[in-house]
Amino acid sequence: MNEMPNTPPTPLPSMHSPLAAVIRRSPVVVAPETPLRAALRMMDEERVGSIVVVDPDNRPVGIFTLRDVLHRVAVRACELDQGIAAVMSKGSLVVLNKRASLYQAALLMARRGLRHVIVVDGEGCLAGIVSQNDIYRLLRGGDRAISRTIRDARDMETLVAAAGEIRRLMMQMLADGSNAEAITQQISTLNDHLTVRVIELTAAEFILPQVAWCWLAFGSEGRFEQTFSTDQDNGIIFDAPGDGDGEAADAEVERLRQAFLPFAQEVNRRLDACGYTLCKGGIMAGNPEWCLSLNEWRGKFSNWLHAAHPQALLNATIFFDLRPLYGADHLADELKDWLLSRTVGATMFLRFMAENAIRVEPPLGLIREFVFDKNEQFPHTIDLKAYGSRLFVDAARIFALSQGVAHTGTAERLREVAERMNYSSDDISAILDGFYYIQLQRLRHQHDESAAGESANRIDPDRLNELGRHILKEAFKQARKLQQRLRWEYRL
Repeated sequence: MNEMPNTPPTPLPSMHSPLAAVIRRSPVVVAPETPLRAALRMMDEERVGSIVVVDPDNRPVGIFTLRDVLHRVAVRACELDQGIAAVMSKGSLVVLNKRASLYQAALLMARRGLRHVIVVDGEGCLAGIVSQNDIYRLLRGGDRAISRTIRDARDMETLVAAAGEIRRLMMQMLADGSNAEAITQQISTLNDHLTVRVIELTAAEFILPQVAWCWLAFGSEGRFEQTFSTDQDNGIIFDAPGDGDGEAADAEVERLRQAFLPFAQEVNRRLDACGYTLCKGGIMAGNPEWCLSLNEWRGKFSNWLHAAHPQALLNATIFFDLRPLYGADHLADELKDWLLSRTVGATMFLRFMAENAIRVEPPLGLIREFVFDKNEQFPHTIDLKAYGSRLFVDAARIFALSQGVAHTGTAERLREVAERMNYSSDDISAILDGFYYIQLQRLRHQHDESAAGESANRIDPDRLNELGRHILKEAFKQARKLQQRLRWEYRL
C-alpha cells in the first residue's frame, strides 16, 4: 500500500490573503432582464442573501441583496414581473480584483458602509462575492466587537475608548501566544479602522475643497507593521486642476492646501488623543510640507531620487512605504505607479540606499554573543528596531523598489521578490522567521515594561533564557545575510 505523501497543511486565510482565498462557492447570477419574481425565487431556493447581475460577458453590472428586497421592493410595492435591473444596486457597486487582500475589502466596506464586494478576475469577469460575514469569520470575537464599535462611533470619546480596547485586545493576543505577524497586522488593521472613523467624523465638521483627495499612511503604518508603541506618519495628496501650469495654477494649489490644513491638523490632534502620538519629525498631514498636490508629491520624490543625500535617503525609508488610507485611492495608486516606474532603473539611487542600509550592522560579536551601543541611559541593551527589524525592512524595501513590487509590507515584499532573486522558499522562511522573532521580542518588551520612547525597543538579552538568546542570535544572522545580498547586488 502506497503511503500518502507528506504535504504541508494549507495555511488559514489572514487579512492579507487574497480575496480568492475565501470565495466558498460560485455566486448566484442573473441577467439584467431577469424578472424580479424569478430572481427572488432563485435567492430563496439557493438560500443566499445576494445575487449578482451580469452582462452577456459575465461582467458584473449590479447586485441585488436582501436589503434591496426591503427598501426597493417591499416598501415601494414594486411590480414583480419587471426586470431586476430596475431595482438592483449599481451606483454603489464595489468591484475588486481577486488578488486584492481581504484587508482592502474590509477597509472599503468600513468606509462605505457596505456588506458585500464583487470579486473579478484579470479580465473583469465575475469570480465571486465576499461578504462582511466572510471577513468577520477571520476575526476574533474581540476584533469584531471593536470593529463594530468604531464603525458606529458618533463621537471622539467612543473612539478614544476603542483605542484603549485595541491595545488591551492585542496584548491579550500576545499573552495567548499569537505570532508577531498576526498581531502587527491586526494592530494595523484596527488602527486603520479607527483612523478612518476619526477622519470621517472630522471631515463632517469642515467644508473641504470639492476636489479628489486621499489620506496617506507612511512608515510602519504604511507597511502594516505597527507595534504597541507607535506614532503618526501620514500625509494628504490632492488633485489640483492645472497643477504646475503657471502662477495661477500654483496659487490654486496653495489655496487648496490652506483649505485642507485645519482639517488635517484636527485629525492629527484627535489621533494623538487616541494614543497615536504626534510625530516628532513633523511627518503629518497637518504639516504644509506633507499636504501636497499629486504634482508636488512627484516633485518631492523626484528630488529625493536624484539628490541621494542623507536626508533624502531617510525620507525614502519613510515615504516610499506609502499606501492610501481614506479618500481617492487612485491618487495614491498613480503616485505609487509613477514612483515604481522610476526606481526600477534608478541603480545609483538604490546603490546609495543599500550603502546607507548596511551602515548599521546586526549586533553580533566575534567573541561575545552580542555587542552593545554606548547609550549611557540604557546600558547593556540592544535596540531591536534600529539594529534588528529595521535591517530587514530596509533590505526588503530596496529589493522591492528595484523589482517594481508594489507591496509595502516587509514580508509581502520579500515573498514577492524571492523567485526573481533566486531565493528558495526555505531561505525566505528563515529570513521571515528571524524578522518576526525580533518583532515578537519588541512586542513582549513593550507589553511587559509598558515601555515608551527610546526604551520601547531596547532589551537586555541577558533577560532572555538560553534558547531565547540563541534564537535572537540566529535572527540577527538572517539580517546579516540580507545585508550580504545587498553588498553583492550593488558591489559594496
